[in-house]
Order: sequence, then C-alpha cells, then structure tokens
Amino acid sequence: MSNSSKKYLAFFLGTSGGLLAGVGLSQGGFLFTLFALALLWASKNFPTAGCLWGGVATLLSHRWLLALHPLTWLGVSEWLSLPIAVLIWLSCGVFGALLVGCWCFLGNTSFFYNTDQTSIKKQLLSAFALALIWGLIEVCLTKSPLFWVGLSVSFLPQDRWLVGLARWIGAGGVVTIQLLMGWWLWQIGVAKRRGRPLLGLLVWGAFALLLIHYLGWQLISNDKFSSTKRIALWQTNIPTREKFTTLQLKRLPDSIQAALEQAKQMNADFLVAPEGTMQPDQILASPASLPFLTGGFRWIDGKQRSALLVFREGETRFKEVIDKYRLVPLGEWLPSLPGITPKGLSFVGGLEPGEASRLLRWNGPPVGVAICYELSDGNALAKATMRGAEWILSIANLDPYPLSLQKQFIALAQLRSIELARDVITVANTGPTSLVLSSGEVLSLIPPFKNKVASIDVHLSNEISGYARWKELPLITSLIIALYAICQLKRTI
Repeated sequence: MSNSSKKYLAFFLGTSGGLLAGVGLSQGGFLFTLFALALLWASKNFPTAGCLWGGVATLLSHRWLLALHPLTWLGVSEWLSLPIAVLIWLSCGVFGALLVGCWCFLGNTSFFYNTDQTSIKKQLLSAFALALIWGLIEVCLTKSPLFWVGLSVSFLPQDRWLVGLARWIGAGGVVTIQLLMGWWLWQIGVAKRRGRPLLGLLVWGAFALLLIHYLGWQLISNDKFSSTKRIALWQTNIPTREKFTTLQLKRLPDSIQAALEQAKQMNADFLVAPEGTMQPDQILASPASLPFLTGGFRWIDGKQRSALLVFREGETRFKEVIDKYRLVPLGEWLPSLPGITPKGLSFVGGLEPGEASRLLRWNGPPVGVAICYELSDGNALAKATMRGAEWILSIANLDPYPLSLQKQFIALAQLRSIELARDVITVANTGPTSLVLSSGEVLSLIPPFKNKVASIDVHLSNEISGYARWKELPLITSLIIALYAICQLKRTI
C-alpha cells in the first residue's frame, strides 16, 4: 500500500474511532471505547489522524455545550448567543484534537517509534509508557478550569470491576489500562493481517483481562463502614433561566421551609440542597428544624462566592461554609466584555474562588465537598479523605444541559466513590440526585427534572484507599521506570 493510501486509511480510521469514542464517552459504552482506542493505535502513525480522532470524540461527547444557547440569561445579545455557544463547543473540539495529535506525534518520535522488526515485548513497553503519559495528562486536566470528560469514565456504568482498580491506581491508572486494552486489540488485528501467530497474544491478553477484573472486583467488594446517617436530598428543579425572576425569588423562602419539614418527617439527620439554591447571604424565614446543607452565595471582603452553606438546627443564618474553588468559564468568572454584557458573561455578576481544600468540618460527619465540576478532581477529594472525610457530597446545577451530561456526571461520581472507598451523594438542581455506594453502584433517588425530597442511609467510613494514600505516585514511578527501560533497550540495539 502506498504512503498516500496509508494516510487516507489512517484518516478514515481516526475519524471512525473518534465517532466510537464520542459515543462511549457520552453514553458509557465500554465496547465503543475499546474499539475506538484500537482504531487510535491503528492510526497513530499519522498525527493528523489522531487530531481527527480527538476532535470528533470531543465534539460528540461534549455536544451538551450547545445547550448554553440562548445566552440571553447571561446578558448576551440574542444575535451573538448561538455563535458564542458554537464557538465554545468548537474550541473544546480543537483543544481535544491538539491533545491527541500531540500524543500521536510523541509516539512517533525516535524514542518511542517501533519498526516492524521490533519484538512485541519492546512494543508493549513503549505502549505502556505512552498510556501512562495519557493517563497522567488526564489527571492534570482535571485541575484545569476546563470541565473535561476523559476516558476514565467511559467504561462506566457497565464495567465496574475493571474500574475497581481505581481503588489503587486512580483514574489515570484506569486510563492506562484502557489504552493498553485497545493496543492489545489492535495487535490482534495486525497479527492476523500479517499471518503471525495469534495464540500467545490471545492467551496472555485474556489472562490479563481476567486478572484485572478479578482484582477490581475484590477491591470493591469488601468495604467496611463505621456507621450510617439518614440524609434527605432536595432536588429543586428550578430552571436557571428562571432562578432570579421575581416569582421564583418570592417562592424560595416557603419552598425551603417546606423541604425542611418534609425532611423532618422522614426522620433525616439533615437536609441537602443543590448548588446555588440560596441568594447571597440569605437568611431562613424560620429557624431550621434540622441541620441544612445548601448551595448558595455569600459576600466576603466585597467579593461574591459560590459555596456550600451549613445552617445549624434552630438557626436562621449559616455558620460553617466551604467555598467553590473551581469556577465555571463563561458562567462565573470571565471579565466584562464591552458591548456584549455588563455582567462579565455571568448571571451572578462574577465570582471569587475559595480555598482549594475540599474538607468541611461541621457538627455532622466530616465530608469531602465537590461543587459542580470539582467532582472531576479526584486528587483534591483524596486529600480530603486523608484528612478525615467520611463521605463525599457533590452539589451541582446542571441546568440547562441535557441528560447526556447527567450521565457523565454520575459516571464521575461512580469513579470517585471507587477511588476513595466512600459513599458519594449527588444533589443537583435538575438531577442527577443519587446515592453512589463505595462499590460504584448507583441508587437513583429522584427522576430528572422533578421537584422532590427523598431520603437515604449513607455509609460513613474511615478506611483509606490506596489511591487516597498514594494518589498518582505509582503512575509517576511506573513511567520513570518504563522510560528508563526504553533507554536501556535502545542502548542494546
């Protein structure tokens, strides 16, 4: 086959793989992702094909960004709304394309490149190093301002046993394994096409798959708990575009009191409400009938912050607080743009980030808190569990986005629960409102887009998972060893 034909075939494989990856990332189809990764390895020799893979996958999996339109609720002119929403979506696609293209370019450098004569063991070593690099980059992206849905959640909810290895090696380690599985599948195709023996490749690959699934199952099957708490969850279902209307602001105090009374009747220990429920420094109409943890806003030193506020039983003002530290681009922190919007493209007028610590100590059990897409940062929540968090609480407002984002969000909650050996509560304005057990099993409590109060028993734990203790150190160590081994092999060639 000519180089030109190989190039166009790689472009086709890259685009096809991106389509499969986009479906896997948005719908949680592990087979889609597995074959997508095999096609990525098959097209890796042409970085442009890798760009196609990354761009198509990102555009398809992040298409919920288009639901930002219309942006008139942010103060954006109607004629600019759709172009801005499309530009944000396309920018994410370009960023994803560049990331995957750079990864392919790195894999084709003389340091990693393997000729057809190189043994399968040496190829595996290079693939292992490249997979580790991808996994660590995904971890770094979770600490950036972007909400990035990476490969680590694409095997959920179907394959919790494989993702169970995150209990030891975190999301980056899961990504490494996923890429190696795709590499193995690609190698089977290469061996078959070239008439090479398949038996050894099939047997060793199947053995590795059985082993990692067994280990993952073992890790998530023997969790221990110290106690339980009965928690009431309030899904408010207030459309963001209507949240600051006169009618909604008038209804809010009575709605809060009604939810507190329902929680009291359920014999709940406390009530939790979503991100952004309370107005800045709002007080309750009547003393809280039980502890109330709610998303809201507060002023500090003349600057506004989004936070989780704690109202103690019998109080009307919040006492404890933990601020949001990762602000949403466009909706919360972009500066004012003359002629476009007087609010800095933010319906709340611009926010200030809080401290990075995610541990909240209050009168109840210590909790690791993730506000909105802070849930993507497993490293920060791991630090909170090391400091004493006995459960994880994620509050969010995912309106006006569609159900596809809710699926990705609950997959992130599953990953965090497995990594940290903690039950995770998600309470969101329009959903998902669920309990995710430490094994990653999801108990959906309230249907999406419904106003309701529900209650559930949450398990508390003081156990420390391997990932919470070591975080990315095993991956970094493995990468250093792999790179050193590659260097040593090159000296012998």
